Amino acid sequence: MKPLDPRLIRRSRAARRFLLVGGALALLQTAATIGLAYALASLVANLIEGERMSQAWPLLVLLVASASVRALAAWSWELVGSAGAMRVKQELRRDLLESIESAPAGVPGFSSGRTTTLLGPGLDALDAYFGSYLPQLVLTVVSTPILIAVAWAADPLSGLVFVIVLPLIPLFMALIGMATAGVQRRQYDSLGTLSHGFLEVVGGLSTLIVFGRARRQVERIGAITDDFRKRTMAVLRVTFLSGFTLEFAASLSVAIVAVSIGFRLVWGEIDLLPGLFVLILAPDIFLPVRNVGAAFHASSAGVAASDDAFELIAAAEERAAADVGAARGERVADAASGVSLVGASVRRGGVVVIDGVDLVARPGDVVAVTGPSGIGKSSLFAGLLGFAPMGGEVLVDGEPPGAAARASIAWAPQGATLSGGTVTSNVRLGAEHADPAFAQRAMRLAAVGLDPETPVGHGGTGLSGGQAQRVAIARALHRALATRATVVLLDEPTSAQDPAHEAAIAAGLRELAEDGCLVLVATHRAGVVAAADRTLDLAGAHV
Repeated sequence: MKPLDPRLIRRSRAARRFLLVGGALALLQTAATIGLAYALASLVANLIEGERMSQAWPLLVLLVASASVRALAAWSWELVGSAGAMRVKQELRRDLLESIESAPAGVPGFSSGRTTTLLGPGLDALDAYFGSYLPQLVLTVVSTPILIAVAWAADPLSGLVFVIVLPLIPLFMALIGMATAGVQRRQYDSLGTLSHGFLEVVGGLSTLIVFGRARRQVERIGAITDDFRKRTMAVLRVTFLSGFTLEFAASLSVAIVAVSIGFRLVWGEIDLLPGLFVLILAPDIFLPVRNVGAAFHASSAGVAASDDAFELIAAAEERAAADVGAARGERVADAASGVSLVGASVRRGGVVVIDGVDLVARPGDVVAVTGPSGIGKSSLFAGLLGFAPMGGEVLVDGEPPGAAARASIAWAPQGATLSGGTVTSNVRLGAEHADPAFAQRAMRLAAVGLDPETPVGHGGTGLSGGQAQRVAIARALHRALATRATVVLLDEPTSAQDPAHEAAIAAGLRELAEDGCLVLVATHRAGVVAAADRTLDLAGAHV
């Protein structure tokens, strides 16, 4: 059985808040349980001893109040668990995405399928972890010792029995937990394999259809799915067996106490009130411990996912630290704003695609990056953004390529990727809280020429190719204006534009440069090249 992961507590404020609120709820529920047991035992004892019910109204009030408080605490546990799970998942997903972004070349050991599974169904499994497992764990830690102490005060012999038999249940849980952990880990890995296989097939589906190999993938996906089914059934078998074992051990322990009290009541060695009080408390003493074991199986997928999450974060931190160390070795003395390249090279998949690039460009410049298709213009931009490894002496606004440099870059890639909404919502994407005047100016500089409230479908449906491209350019310019980014990278921004719109966009880029931005434009278009201050031809730098 795995207790609460200390890494989760250190990293997540929501988890720490959950434990504090949970501790208070556990104390409240424990007090209500003691009050309920005492009121019920006293009522039964008084009734047997011939007390009048008219004199028992204080006990009835205590009984109703304790039952109500206990029910309210149980309901609060569900509310706190759901809210805690939601906030912890939000924090972990944010940390994971930041870690992935800090290592743009990829996190060692984490394929796209494994990462997708972790960010999706993996972290969603934390709902059961916070909704079932942790509440029972907190109750076990807080409530069980208090209830045992109260039972000991009422009947020392029963308290001694509780102290002796109670550790048997955690022992069983530890043994079962070790078996479950291995089975659940294999089942979670199988889910990652299934996700990876499915993504591979979807990504290459068009190629498979062209070569008539699409149907063969049915057998492959079927085999992976069948393996996942077998792993899941193995988890269920362990779950049912362990549940029976824990229930049997707890029931046997309660029975030992009940038989002991029954004999001593017959022999007159214990009064009726303390005997009934301890008997009513006995199931509640064992209940949290039993529930921890039962809830662990439901939450084990979340445990495996949290392990994966911290492994990814650690691997990404190591990779980012290594990248920063390498970049520091390449840093040159000139730390002025703009872009400085001295003997720069770019690698893709371990292969050098560009080498020997020299460029010093400062804010106010418009530089056209030219060369035949496939020469490496997009690869150069990927390197400046930190998405591909670069060699040589490279500085972007005084920083080596990476997360710090990206804060100074506004970028529009090839192909307009728009989301559902309006023209304005697409232009302001990523900087929604900026002054609306920035969006108006960005649309003017990019010659968008559309009503800002024009609806846009997913993928830019509803707009022509040229209109969608101009909206994407406006989005990059809006980021430059709203975040004061000093470097603007535009990859083939006018490939779908007619000469009039191309000239308008070129004029807008010149105006942006005069406001203090460096504009780098990868292009084939003669109109854009003519409007640039100078040209960087990659034909002589290509390997």
